Amino acid sequence: MFDFEKFEVYMKSKVFLKEVTSFVESNKHLSNRIADQLYRAALSIPLNIAERAGRYSKPDKRNFYTVARGSVFECTAIIDILHEGGVLSKEQKDNYYNNLEELSKMLSGLINSLR
Repeated sequence: MFDFEKFEVYMKSKVFLKEVTSFVESNKHLSNRIADQLYRAALSIPLNIAERAGRYSKPDKRNFYTVARGSVFECTAIIDILHEGGVLSKEQKDNYYNNLEELSKMLSGLINSLR
């Protein structure tokens, strides 16, 4: 097992990705473009957390956490747009937001710890 696989933020990002994948695959009212964008942004979170583990310098590590956090914000914007467009209920939006907010806080803590 690689060290990053034990990180709580990595495990939570995989859970989020699984939820997004299920949503994208089951929702026929979603355009292919936005479905692909949401999936790629959600996938970017655990991938950048994992890639950070292969870096040695603090600036490199911080950069990959920063990119992962940027993908969290991208997912948040897409979820907001989908809710406004009537594709997501308030309950679904709130669930995604809570997960994304937790990921954002965890990544911010990790970013700040590498300053």
